[in-house]
Amino acid sequence: MITAAQISAAHALIGIDQCTLAEASGLSVPTIQRMETSDDIVHGQVDSLMKVAGALDSAGSELIDAGADSRGGGCGVRLKRGASAALQSAASPAAPAAPRG
Repeated sequence: MITAAQISAAHALIGIDQCTLAEASGLSVPTIQRMETSDDIVHGQVDSLMKVAGALDSAGSELIDAGADSRGGGCGVRLKRGASAALQSAASPAAPAAPRG
């Protein structure tokens, strides 16, 4: 189960906005917005939820299920090991191409 708070926290943690998450998951921005404004557990098409979870995972976040082993219990989000270096390179703007002439 994915919660609305997990989606919001995950993309904030890795430093991407709703538009970037929508692009990465192949969904629309309004779909991401609806997911994030859901009451607790996100209800929607399983395919859409899997796309969001996959995009967040690829970007370096890990969604923690409520049943997973953790000190405090409950669901959550964390960065994957080594994610900060990958995120920094992904977040760096590419140098503009030199004009041809």
